[in-house]
Amino acid sequence: MSQIQPPAQSVSSQDWAHERGQKWCDQLAAMEATLDPVDAPLIDALDLDRPLRIAEIGCGGGGTLLKLLRHAQAGSSVHGIDISPALADRARARIARHEADAAIHVANAESAAAPEGPYDRLISRFGIMFFDDPQAAFSNLSSWLAPGGQIAFAVWGPPPQNPWMTSLREAVSQVMDVPDPDPDAPGPFRYAGGDKLLGLLKEAGLRDLNIRDWRGLIPLGGGVPPEPAVDFAFNAFSLGDLLVEADEAVTEEVRQRLTQCYAAHVQDGGVHMEACVHIVTGARSA
Repeated sequence: MSQIQPPAQSVSSQDWAHERGQKWCDQLAAMEATLDPVDAPLIDALDLDRPLRIAEIGCGGGGTLLKLLRHAQAGSSVHGIDISPALADRARARIARHEADAAIHVANAESAAAPEGPYDRLISRFGIMFFDDPQAAFSNLSSWLAPGGQIAFAVWGPPPQNPWMTSLREAVSQVMDVPDPDPDAPGPFRYAGGDKLLGLLKEAGLRDLNIRDWRGLIPLGGGVPPEPAVDFAFNAFSLGDLLVEADEAVTEEVRQRLTQCYAAHVQDGGVHMEACVHIVTGARSA
């Protein structure tokens, strides 16, 4: 079995400000199409019951933000916050085509003051798992909320319940020695258990905390056939970066194994795989 260098211990906020943010930007359409099923249950959890001031933490290229603009009541103000200038630029260009009270801010939500707060609602689709100092970050975000303001955050559930994401690691581990990730480091499964996140949010002064699971199918690359889905996985996941350094024969074996895996999950011509998402809600004390 081949040996590879261990991956970085974590993907930090600063990684997203530079390399990871640019990588996401380069494949924005495929990434947004993949994560699209999560938007509806997340926005439903936000309780958009009146004109509100809303901020999306980690707005990326603006896909979820555009849906917020469609669902928010007339008179609402919607702001996107992202640490990546490249992604913020893409989001800014997209919202410019809509007549709405909307703005994009480049900021590190872990430490920055609320750009135009306080906000009545904070929403984040997979944008809160990468803070370097989670306790400080959530305390800061709590200060962004107006009294009684609410949150709706989406984070990934346990790895075994997210084979759409873990299948690449499994294929690589059959060919290479792959170090286990640090469960406490910044990364997609940092809050897979849920209780850790609830504890941090409670310490940050939030109440009425609740976790509701969404389970459904994720369309890889937007629902493309197995071979393009493998290309998507190689580009989308950080583990794919290591294959660039691997022997060509090793990479080809991983590709064959992953293609075979994806072929077992084809529906309507595209790869769709199971996912579990924790949708966390709560509120700041009035």
